[in-house]
Amino acid sequence: MYTFSSKLKTFSFILMVLGILGIGYGFLTAPKDIKEVEQILAAQSHGHGGGHEAGGLEAAGHEAAGPQAHQAAPATETHDAHEAKTDTVATVAAHAEANVAEKNLDTMHADTISVVPATEIAAAEAPSVHEKKAEVHDAHAEHEAHLKHVLTQLQNKPWAALYVACIFFMLIAMGVLAFYAIQQVAQAGWSPVLFRVMQGITAYLPVGSVIFFVVLILCGMHMNHLFPWMVEGVTDPKHANYDHIIANKSGYLNFGFWIARAAIFLIGWNLYRHFSRKNCLAQDESNDDSFYKKNFKMSAGFLVFFIVTESIMSWDWIMSVDPHWFSTLFGWYVFASFFVSGITTICMVTLYLKGKGYLEHVNTSHIHDLAKFMFGISVFWTYLWFSQFMLIWYANIPEEVTYFVTRIELYNLPFFGAVVMNFVFPILILINTDFKRITWVLVMAGTVILLGHYIDFFNMIMPGTVGDQWFIGAAEIGSVLFFLGLFIFVVFTALTKAPLLPKRNPYIEESKHFHY
Repeated sequence: MYTFSSKLKTFSFILMVLGILGIGYGFLTAPKDIKEVEQILAAQSHGHGGGHEAGGLEAAGHEAAGPQAHQAAPATETHDAHEAKTDTVATVAAHAEANVAEKNLDTMHADTISVVPATEIAAAEAPSVHEKKAEVHDAHAEHEAHLKHVLTQLQNKPWAALYVACIFFMLIAMGVLAFYAIQQVAQAGWSPVLFRVMQGITAYLPVGSVIFFVVLILCGMHMNHLFPWMVEGVTDPKHANYDHIIANKSGYLNFGFWIARAAIFLIGWNLYRHFSRKNCLAQDESNDDSFYKKNFKMSAGFLVFFIVTESIMSWDWIMSVDPHWFSTLFGWYVFASFFVSGITTICMVTLYLKGKGYLEHVNTSHIHDLAKFMFGISVFWTYLWFSQFMLIWYANIPEEVTYFVTRIELYNLPFFGAVVMNFVFPILILINTDFKRITWVLVMAGTVILLGHYIDFFNMIMPGTVGDQWFIGAAEIGSVLFFLGLFIFVVFTALTKAPLLPKRNPYIEESKHFHY
């Protein structure tokens, strides 16, 4: 039986406490009104970027954004309007110049009246003065709208950071569950010695699902503006926030149907996780293979359910953050990202337990197979990344290509950095057969892969929620630390609940002596 070490348990609690502090700080320092936004933008214009969150590291992509558009949020602005917006410094400067111009125009108008007949003024100069004042008024209105837009983005920032970390760790457990089901259906002979490790990791799924569902409920209660299609009046033609594209999707994108789908998905996944583990433990005490056969049938049915629900989940929880955009590859792309993250987590936990003297029947051939999956699914992820990017970029359809324009211009470093971390690095390291059996190499590669796919989820969600107002600050770091600490605590607590070796699995002896 595995014993959860006090050092690791303490470490997990420290991570959770630090995470809560970081998340709380992110929410407390988010601007509350337009005046605070003006102060933040003024600080940024003087080279003090991120002044509203001490210690924040402003990303290179943010500085490179320049006059590019701000991502649309709760109003009727969309990605398509993105490039039309001016940058902060230019807007503030224009507003100041407009005020000066208005005063000068009033002075000039008064001076002119003293020497020119009133009829000539009314005929010649008055219309131009009125036009100038109208332009000043329009500039002021645009400035106010811009400040409100930035306020929404900055208030979204801690919510978006929490959302990214929450869904990422939950889907890691989901990826492990899918891998476990595939092993059951394939009747794989190499992997049964790893089943309890997989079951331990999937123990996080119920906990992560509850937290994630609460976050979804809070989104529906308008505690944030992560999903533009939830904004009030967005489907009402008479409302100022009306968006005809979103209105046409309202039969699918409405909160009642959306949250009901989420409940069905989460309940279905957790039911399979519960009963498959229950049958696996019962098989240890059984005199025949009846529970193993039940798991086989159940796993086959689950995989059908999973294939359908995973695609819909990716549309509902990630793609609908950008409701004007769509991709037919998106479900597969999201799957590849969390699937390779799940397999990498299996490898990392296995190496840790092996280093502590557990899993005596796990040998380098098992580790080598896990590393091959890490390598292969990384290549598969890259294939999907390039296929989606190349086809959309080549077609150059405005409503499609704006998705990548936003990310390349505003998120250049994390966008291309994710490709390096999720493809270039794994290819260079894991293509070597010998490296697939070396612990420190796999730990290094696994760490980079997990961090890279967190950034991948960051790239998918942040542009649609915070636009160019992103940087790595307390909220982002705190969210990762909290869910990492919770993940460690739940997973390693679950590993103490049952023996690490399933005794009566029909393929356990083959798995014990797996070599090649």
